[in-house]
Amino acid sequence: MNPRYDATLTSPRYFLDLISCRSACPVRTNAGAYVRAVAEGDDRRGYEVASAPNPWVSVCAHVCAHPCESKCRRGTIDQPISIRALKRTLTERHGVESVVAGAPDGDLVPLGVAARVGGEPARVAVVGAGPAGLACAHDLAYLGYRVSVFEAAPVVGGMLYQGIPEYRLPRDIIRAEIDRTVRLGVEIKTNWRLGRDYTVGDLFRNGFASVFLAFGATRGRDLQVPGSQLDGVINGVDFLLNANLGYHVALGSRVVIVGGGNVALDVARTVLRYGVREAETAMPPGAEALLESWGYDNTLIDAARTALRLGARQVTVVSLERRHEMPASREEIAQAEEEGIHFVGGRGPKQFLGKDGKVTSLETVDVASVFDANGRFNPTFVASSERQIEADTVILAIGQKPDLTALAGDPEIAVTPRGLVQVDPKTLATTAPGVFCGGDLAFGPRIIIDATGDGKRAALAIHRHLGGGPIARPPLRFRTLHLSRWAEDYDRIARQDVPCLPVQRRVGFREVELDYPEAQAQTEGQRCLWCNVSPIFDSDACILCGGCVDICPENCLKLVKAERLAGVPQVEALRERLGATAGAGVILKDEERCIRCGLCADRCPTRAITMELLEVDNSPAASLQLFAEEMEGA
Repeated sequence: MNPRYDATLTSPRYFLDLISCRSACPVRTNAGAYVRAVAEGDDRRGYEVASAPNPWVSVCAHVCAHPCESKCRRGTIDQPISIRALKRTLTERHGVESVVAGAPDGDLVPLGVAARVGGEPARVAVVGAGPAGLACAHDLAYLGYRVSVFEAAPVVGGMLYQGIPEYRLPRDIIRAEIDRTVRLGVEIKTNWRLGRDYTVGDLFRNGFASVFLAFGATRGRDLQVPGSQLDGVINGVDFLLNANLGYHVALGSRVVIVGGGNVALDVARTVLRYGVREAETAMPPGAEALLESWGYDNTLIDAARTALRLGARQVTVVSLERRHEMPASREEIAQAEEEGIHFVGGRGPKQFLGKDGKVTSLETVDVASVFDANGRFNPTFVASSERQIEADTVILAIGQKPDLTALAGDPEIAVTPRGLVQVDPKTLATTAPGVFCGGDLAFGPRIIIDATGDGKRAALAIHRHLGGGPIARPPLRFRTLHLSRWAEDYDRIARQDVPCLPVQRRVGFREVELDYPEAQAQTEGQRCLWCNVSPIFDSDACILCGGCVDICPENCLKLVKAERLAGVPQVEALRERLGATAGAGVILKDEERCIRCGLCADRCPTRAITMELLEVDNSPAASLQLFAEEMEGA
């Protein structure tokens, strides 16, 4: 019996979804377009594409976890495009990095489509000045709203500033990125803590038409095992906060970090960068207030004030996961190993041992399995496999959670059993009318670009909730592309290694990763498969000769009888209609295997196949409206 083939009819949205790097990006950055701009040496155009949907474009160029790369179809051939690194190439030349260096910058002009209250643009309050909160504030201000951001800490940026080490993300980049949002008219109020200085109800009583909650997951998770209260057992979030303020908890020479994610590696690599200090130094401006705003007691503040006289000499990361299972990025693990950090995988903490109230070692047991048969996190351990690792300090980097005491004055905002704010997953609306929530507070700890996407979704949901005006977007359109646009042997170009500082020069908190030189960036960009280009088949001109099938180097085309089609109702109707014609056939294309080489179009004797490029308007307004349409249809 002949098999049936599942098929899908095409549409402009279908071809848009084929751009897998764009579809994987939570803010729908058209990465393929800026990668090709780099390949063509047009960095200005590339930056405009990269920055249009992303208010944190320069931050993401430095530290994004790049879900786009994991979906890049080039990875099915050899390795994905270095998409984030190419974004860094663009932002170094045209982003806030260039502004820091003295180059001019262009600001957005608000669209003026905001809902109005009493003849004036509506006011919206955002609680939390991290990635989600400021992304929401940015897009609301761009739409024309009057936005005020309330931040509990004396510094702005959330975990970008307080949690990510400076060797990964320079502080002047964060400040310059925030300044772009402020110049749109956003007001930022620091040292305003929800639950202490005001409630959500107070915001509505003071004239705000809607509220977005985005104060994040600012508490580190504790480990409930014997000895966890010993002096020297500290939380990774607490440690990074102190380190990023410029002050050190006394660590000793042997430090063990428990955890397998990127936070654990941030902690480990930060520990290595502690230098020798001879005397106590003063707390920097605002640091003590920041510590207090996070609920620190005097003991930890005193520890933060104590200068480290001798840097750590032995740093070990202990994780439940074995190396290949660790959730941390492969690049981070490799860089950490280069810097001398030791990894012990497949071991779980059983207890902390100490003497005179001070930790001296971590006792571990071997892990039998991390996940159960259903793929859920459910570690099991090997009996009688106890081993000890000596330590002067143990730092726990095993996750984060929100501090929901801030919502005690607003009981109408429901909380889930997981300790997160309950939201509609599509609109981000909470159980309180006019109140929306996103980022870590609604979904638990997530990457920067996910939080940014939440902020954008919330801005659009608030815009709809308040009855704001429409945003115009030009339609998607196709343009015939000539094959000469491809680089010669583009499918054989090897991935270009991202430049990094040599290990011997990674002193202090100098940034480790560098940007590509221009020629290397263009070479990497030329590896792109152009997923927004597709062969389009003209059924009227096709003579079903099969030449395209024969020439295809990836065997992604197939000529079959129409009666063997299956799929959605429209495909069934097409099958029945074509099946009425004796011998009717169709050409099927496997999108995952197609490399857009264009040989099928070149071979076709009747020119029934053309290579068509889907053109997307990448202006800020069009990007925002297209994002809105995609979120609405999600």
